[in-house]
Amino acid sequence: MDALGHRAADKRIDILRAIGRSGSISQAARDAGVSYKAAWQAVATLTNLAGVPLVDKAVGGAGGGGAVLTAEGLRLLTMADELLAARSTLWPAPGAGAAVAGLAIRTSMRNQWPVRVEALEGAGPTLHVALALGESAQHLQARITRESAELLGLVQGMQALALCKATAVRVEAAGRPQATNRLQGAISEVVRGPEGDEVALQLDGAAIEVVGFAAAGSGLRRRQRVTARVDPVALVLALPA
Repeated sequence: MDALGHRAADKRIDILRAIGRSGSISQAARDAGVSYKAAWQAVATLTNLAGVPLVDKAVGGAGGGGAVLTAEGLRLLTMADELLAARSTLWPAPGAGAAVAGLAIRTSMRNQWPVRVEALEGAGPTLHVALALGESAQHLQARITRESAELLGLVQGMQALALCKATAVRVEAAGRPQATNRLQGAISEVVRGPEGDEVALQLDGAAIEVVGFAAAGSGLRRRQRVTARVDPVALVLALPA
């Protein structure tokens, strides 16, 4: 069931299905339009989540090796089909994709923000993904692996969720709004603590709350304007199912 967390918004199940059809991970990668490495990553991720082997693979030999789904791999695909059929009767209202995705995700991450993919840049194993944050004029940049971008099928204009732990967001007095991943807003709540002050702020231009931490004894107060700094590698992207 954990493996079914990767549904229609993700190519992992499609890759597993293609392996069953072709008996080849290479062919499954070509069918899904991803690299061989990304296809291997998809199988590894699903196997980790399922807790049982999903693919039996043979390397080399006269036939060049191949791959076949295990009984549990076939069962996972059957369950995925049944889940998709059940969901088909519950289409969300237009524009509700990100909100529905947020409801479907159970995570310790306090920050879950609706975003739109503006660009994907980079020539190496990692990509920088430029994101527009909700209806505001503010922007974020996430750094993810190329394989993750391929498996999610990220393209310009796509709606998504950006997830981030509160402990990865640093809040300080307002400044440097032009810098990368500096979000501007006003404090709505401060909770003092010996290891840091937990701060919630409302972003300028959007009904979006950001939760982060300032240094202990920061002196920050409600309604004060602040900047929230987010490391690009701390952002996780999720897609609606």
